[in-house]
Amino acid sequence: MGQVSKFLEKHFRHFNARETLAAAKGWRSHLERKGKMLLSLGGAMSTAELGVSLAEMIRAEKVHAISSTAANFEEDIFNLLAHNEYELVPNYRLHTTDTELALRDRQLNRVTDTCIPESVIGVMENALVPRWDEAARKGKPRFPCDFIFDLIESGYFDDKNQIPLEDSWVLAAHQKNVPVFTPGFEDSTLGNIYTANVMKGTISDYSGIMPGGGQFERLIRWYKEQFPMHPMGFFQIGGGISGDFAICCVPCILQDLNEHCDHWSYFAQVSDSTTSYGSYSGAPPNEKITWNKLGPDAKSYMINSDATIVAPLVFGYVLDA
Repeated sequence: MGQVSKFLEKHFRHFNARETLAAAKGWRSHLERKGKMLLSLGGAMSTAELGVSLAEMIRAEKVHAISSTAANFEEDIFNLLAHNEYELVPNYRLHTTDTELALRDRQLNRVTDTCIPESVIGVMENALVPRWDEAARKGKPRFPCDFIFDLIESGYFDDKNQIPLEDSWVLAAHQKNVPVFTPGFEDSTLGNIYTANVMKGTISDYSGIMPGGGQFERLIRWYKEQFPMHPMGFFQIGGGISGDFAICCVPCILQDLNEHCDHWSYFAQVSDSTTSYGSYSGAPPNEKITWNKLGPDAKSYMINSDATIVAPLVFGYVLDA
């Protein structure tokens, strides 16, 4: 047993701590039954540098698909290229409007205690706009992740990285051929840039990016390929579209396609949202039974806590196996 496992086994005994350990144990058991695990990534986890532990999970084949907000996807790459230009602002709670304006005027975009430099966004725009336009002109839409994967394969990031390459979860997913789904591409900085370039005429039209329905079809086909041979697991970090989009593939198969499939057999979520506000992000796992997302026998866990603390501990426990 590794050090992380020993620590959790000794200290994580009750409440959210116990639930965290139970979810980690359940993940191990799921993999021991030849299960596959989809991880959904909400929040600002890439800027929180979750890639340090998530990339290791991907390389160790503990994660088999990722549904990420497009913002998390791009921010992993922003961090890869410009980490040294990021600024930490640990006293952000004391900021005034003038303090925030000063950051804006220095072209620093704040995410809690971390500021992303605007310059790296321009770098990616210059790299991607010609590729987006080519796809649009050919009328051959591609998934948002494919354009980044093309840059990886072309050597674009060689010698440009400001963090170790092994700390990028996007690079790890490409290396291990893990499918990445980025629903809601337009709700990201690069998605905004794509729209702006269509409006300016730099990109011919919107047909270069595979729409959400096409991504959902790809996810459904991936799920259908897996479930006859593997129990299917779902580990959700945060809420939002990355989780909602991915977990819906099962009810779509069952109710809309009228085809057979197994429900997700493992489900865990780390969220600071609670049910009392009526949010989907805070909905307990049993509510998902009514939507045909989970079956009554699914192993399910709800951890009400901070994912920047909980997720690396869960990952460490799973990697200790």
